[in-house]
Amino acid sequence: MQGLKSAKIVGCGLIGTSIALRLKHLGVEISVSDNNEKNLRLAQDLIGSQVTDAPELVIVATPPESILQTLKDEFEQNPEAILIEVSGVKSNLLLEVEEFPALSKNFCAVHPMAGREVTGPQSARADLFEGRAWVISKTQRSSQKSIELAKKVGELLGSTTYSISPAQHDSAIAAVSHLPQILSSLLAGSLTKEPIGALDLAGQGLRDVTRLADSDASLWASLLIANAAELEPRINSLIQGLQNLNANLQQKSISGVKNFISQGNDGRELIPGKHGAKKRDYTFLPIVINDKPGQLAAIFEECANIQVNIEDLELEHSPGQEMGLITLALSQSDATKLKAHLESQGWLAHEPRSS
Repeated sequence: MQGLKSAKIVGCGLIGTSIALRLKHLGVEISVSDNNEKNLRLAQDLIGSQVTDAPELVIVATPPESILQTLKDEFEQNPEAILIEVSGVKSNLLLEVEEFPALSKNFCAVHPMAGREVTGPQSARADLFEGRAWVISKTQRSSQKSIELAKKVGELLGSTTYSISPAQHDSAIAAVSHLPQILSSLLAGSLTKEPIGALDLAGQGLRDVTRLADSDASLWASLLIANAAELEPRINSLIQGLQNLNANLQQKSISGVKNFISQGNDGRELIPGKHGAKKRDYTFLPIVINDKPGQLAAIFEECANIQVNIEDLELEHSPGQEMGLITLALSQSDATKLKAHLESQGWLAHEPRSS
């Protein structure tokens, strides 16, 4: 890659190892380091890590509480390198970095809006950042070189880059990342009080909403505490919203409950679609399938045969039933085309519905 020949990744978790995999694939000479020997060995085996004496770029992907000290250590060892860190909260960290003028000049903060509910190098993927936001926040002294390199790395990872202030970042992240984690964990935690048999009835909706509850507890405790000031008013607003809903339920107020759901409809419409583009309206095609191996793969093959594009899918299966229901999200024309084709092949495809 022109302009970047070598990089060092400090922290071999999900994010650090995923970045290393992508950059190595693009021909960048990569070295990795981590205090966790198990993670380090696995990352080195995955990447084929090399020893880089003087890396041009150092990316710090350590837990939040060790970022500042790691930046200082790496700057001392590699004073000519550009340093980037990838944590989820920025304001306080950048204020601390600005206390070290020479470091802050060679430094730029980024936040890849990508991740998984599973952690560690074993979960790393070179395409993890494809189509995701890569948020850049600079210090008052960040050099143009460090800003341009931070942007270039995001582009190499397949991300869409955005530049915002640390304060804007932390405010936005509270709404779009931290609150979803809180609500997912809260709902999942409430399930521990339910009879085990009740959970046998769980559908895809519960799995979707609680997916984030599998996240790493230590990491998220640090992130939420670091962004407590932005979270407090939003949490209070959610509490008030739930209290209002509860009151409307007790009063059997149809209009109040409808308004609660309608506000959710309105907010959902504001979420952009893939790659930050305008949200698309999909048509959903329900297909009843036998509960046996190979059925899902066979449907995908039928889609490929007639060149229709699946945007998303849901799979439902009730306990004890021999049949399941897969619902595919497609464009209206693809849904109509696929329904006719599947029916001609003997599949139990049903009438499509609009979103």
